[in-house]
Amino acid sequence: MLELALRRIGAMVPLLVLVSLIVFGLVLLVPGDPAVTIAGEDATDAQIAATRQRMGLDDPLLEQYWRWASAAVQGDLGTSMFSNRSVSGAIAERFPATLSLTAMAIVLALLVSVPAAIAAALHRGGWIDRTATLGTAVGVAMPNFWLGLLLATVFALHLDLLPATGYVPLDDAPLAWLAHLLLPAATLGLAAAAELTRQLRSALIDVFDQDYLRTARAKGLRGGSVVTKHALKNAATPVVTVLGMRISVLLGGTVVVEQIFGIPGLGQLAIEAVLQRDLPMVQGVVVVTAVLVMLANLAVDLSYGYFNPKVRAR
Repeated sequence: MLELALRRIGAMVPLLVLVSLIVFGLVLLVPGDPAVTIAGEDATDAQIAATRQRMGLDDPLLEQYWRWASAAVQGDLGTSMFSNRSVSGAIAERFPATLSLTAMAIVLALLVSVPAAIAAALHRGGWIDRTATLGTAVGVAMPNFWLGLLLATVFALHLDLLPATGYVPLDDAPLAWLAHLLLPAATLGLAAAAELTRQLRSALIDVFDQDYLRTARAKGLRGGSVVTKHALKNAATPVVTVLGMRISVLLGGTVVVEQIFGIPGLGQLAIEAVLQRDLPMVQGVVVVTAVLVMLANLAVDLSYGYFNPKVRAR
């Protein structure tokens, strides 16, 4: 497993370099001159030129990239053009909210998808299976922003059961933290649950038809033991793959969901930075998000070694 982890980490390095080059290059294509934005529309040409020189915008692009990338490797993602605040500090402040939202969405997705997929696979062709299939189709097709508004309208405005907006840190008030995250986490998690249910159901049906499961049943093993100890582990590989892909979708979905529910996370920070044309902040948020996605994919690759030992030798 250690050798597998080292190989995967080694493969992440060139990918991260490529991502940083793309992020740095695309941000420079954003319309508008950052020096003009910072100096102000009424600034003179001399003031704009001084601002551009102070920020190093007159330097060659490769020199600008090398300066930025060298600092980023050391944890310094630069300074905001508008608040004059450390980008790393701003991201560290917003990161717990996004991490909490994403983690809770994953937990909710697993709590919904695993029982639903098992029930559908065990009752293949029955009303439970048809209901689960219909539910997955609706869950995949439903847009996040529409589902979020619907949940907030029903559970926050009409029933007054949960808060509609805001965020409370976990260490301040755990119950309030949970209450504020339930609706946005459900908004993100239900679509993931639908996709996971569909994949896990198909994988379980294939596994249930294998000879070794028929043998286990013939030996008198209980149905629950057959499913949990034999079928689930062998059906988990494609599901883990989908889960790894859904994590990147969940991180992208936080941009919309955080706006709807007023959560001060990385998604909201990214939107604010784009509207202000705060290039260092945009670069920092995108790079951190890319690293999170790579780490999620690394965890998925390592989990293959657990579910299928043959992968460790590759």
